[in-house]
Amino acid sequence: MSNFMNTGKNPRQKQRERADTRFRLYGLTALGLAMAFLVFFFIDIIGQAIPAFHVTEVKVTVHYSDAVKSNYNKAIDHKLRRIVSRGWLRALPAQLKAHPDMIGTSAELWVPTDSRVDQYIKGHDGNGLKPKYQHIVDAMQKDGRVRQVFNTGFFTSGDSKLPEQAGILAAAVGSVFTLLLTMLVAVPIGVMTAIYLEEFAEDSKLTRLIEVNINNLAAIPSILYGLLGLAIFINFMGVPRSSALAGGLTLALMTLPIIIIATRAALRAVPESIREAAYGLGASSLQTVWHHVLPLAMPGILTGSIIGLAQAMGETAPLIIIGMMAYIPEPPTSILDAATVLPAQVYTWSTESLHGYTERTAAGILVLLTVLLSLNAIAVTLRNRMQQHW
Repeated sequence: MSNFMNTGKNPRQKQRERADTRFRLYGLTALGLAMAFLVFFFIDIIGQAIPAFHVTEVKVTVHYSDAVKSNYNKAIDHKLRRIVSRGWLRALPAQLKAHPDMIGTSAELWVPTDSRVDQYIKGHDGNGLKPKYQHIVDAMQKDGRVRQVFNTGFFTSGDSKLPEQAGILAAAVGSVFTLLLTMLVAVPIGVMTAIYLEEFAEDSKLTRLIEVNINNLAAIPSILYGLLGLAIFINFMGVPRSSALAGGLTLALMTLPIIIIATRAALRAVPESIREAAYGLGASSLQTVWHHVLPLAMPGILTGSIIGLAQAMGETAPLIIIGMMAYIPEPPTSILDAATVLPAQVYTWSTESLHGYTERTAAGILVLLTVLLSLNAIAVTLRNRMQQHW
């Protein structure tokens, strides 16, 4: 009786409470570390990416003459040839050929600079720009002939061997083609497979074997899907290498298990009473699934599909195997053209030594993160708006 009347805590209870306090402390510490790493990651990426969205221009006098057709360096003063972008100079002969009336005229224009000049203006002194050209840039800056403008070329140009002209347009178009193909192949096949396995297939050894293999396929390394795509679509079916068609079909194989598992989970979440009520009214199995079960499971199906497609968009390993790491300066015009995707473009830039590519790597990562986070936000929004509670 005295034990029950004792208001003090026994030692074992105190020990459990201390263990509970420690566990909460460990959880808060882990959460704090995760948030700190996440904040550091975003600060570092954004800090490196922001300079890529601005490009340096200089004001120079351009002389359009017949000599420019054979030697584009004749268009500007020889002291400025290392200051101005070589890519812009190389385009002058074609410009004169298209507009012959410009021959014999001169104009003062704002033109893009060489990447080394751009990096020097942005404060990266160790960019390889020789001191004599640094003096020229400093003098031009004092005269107000140097400015920084928004880098529209980053979004309107493809890849380039010159950092100042490299952009993401070709990779973005290739990503759109690839992701559309992935969606058109993986979503219908994945949803129909899940519906059959969950609603129509009998519980047999074969069905259980298929389910186990689907779960295993969702966990294998993605690079193995690249080998599978290379063997089936390129070597056997003859799909053009490095094309969006090969990439889309390969990523569809990788995404299928994720969509199947998500769809089956969404179908299981529908109460059995919905099916029983439909059967009680005389509906067939197909009518029950199509008119009652599938609409209620649609939020989960859409969420799983969008997350699966977002994962596919961020993949690089399987695309390396099928050759989508190629140098693509122009956007593809069809699914059979050579193409690349944003993750592959970012990886290619990260292997370059010039600092101009470093900031474009960070900018590409920022764009890719924005797209992926947007897709996940859409998935969460659709789930919250369409989800029904019973």
